[in-house]
Amino acid sequence: MNHYSTFALPFALAIGAATSACAHPADAGSALAEAIAPERELIFADEFNAGTLDRDKWIVIGTDFWVNNEQQAYVDTPEVIAFTDDAAGAEGGALILRPVFKPGADPNKERNAPFISGRIESQGKFDFEHGRAEARIKMPDNVGVWPAFWLLGNDQWPGTGEIDIMEYVGEKDWIGVALHGPGYSGETPLVNKFFFPDGVDVTDWHTYAVEWTDSQIDFLIDGHVHYRVTRPMVENYGEWRFDNDKYLILNFAMGGAYPFKTNRIETPYNGIPAETVEAVKRGEVEMLVDWVRVYAEE
Repeated sequence: MNHYSTFALPFALAIGAATSACAHPADAGSALAEAIAPERELIFADEFNAGTLDRDKWIVIGTDFWVNNEQQAYVDTPEVIAFTDDAAGAEGGALILRPVFKPGADPNKERNAPFISGRIESQGKFDFEHGRAEARIKMPDNVGVWPAFWLLGNDQWPGTGEIDIMEYVGEKDWIGVALHGPGYSGETPLVNKFFFPDGVDVTDWHTYAVEWTDSQIDFLIDGHVHYRVTRPMVENYGEWRFDNDKYLILNFAMGGAYPFKTNRIETPYNGIPAETVEAVKRGEVEMLVDWVRVYAEE
């Protein structure tokens, strides 16, 4: 998700626990948290069990924000930022970020977005330098959506660096990760797609994480490292900008640059097919977040 466009469980065990449809999809995330917790200092957590957004931890982005030709206006309303205490497989409550089809609601007439949606950030409330950030997330099966979990520096982009822990554009068998910084932003060379094993996809609960130090950045799913970027790899393209504070972002974008470059769908909206629009109208499209946790560097 950009402005332009260790501990390890055995992977088979983690994925199997996370996706056993008839058993306990929470098991992999729970086992991971239990294994990490005794060894690491927990410096931030939101379990989303209160039923309301904790404004001491999060801010909500509004309609002024617009990048990537995205087809939503961010708003602060329970229509798009909600909570549930009965999501199957969640450990207690869960955050819901969802788009709503609402033509005419966008005050930006140049953008004239047909959707409203939600984006929360910890900027000004919490940030950290080095450590482990993770979230347990369940995503929808809809082409052209663009939910993401990521970290961003506090100064001008891309100079203070961006870490995309998970972004998804609606092809349910894979998610993307990336780094952005000076000389490697936008169409970054430091990017990877993780393809799930057969029978597993983003509609299952998964724990998406980054382990971040002054020398390398590991991206993980359910405790499995699936991509590593080292400092020398970054310095092939530009300066390492990952020794500074970064804050947390959870958002649900619709269409725009990355989905469009993946699916080349132009109508009815950039990157978004009619089938997804109809699913949004029926209230079927949402990203569930069971929890977010950040641990200090070991």
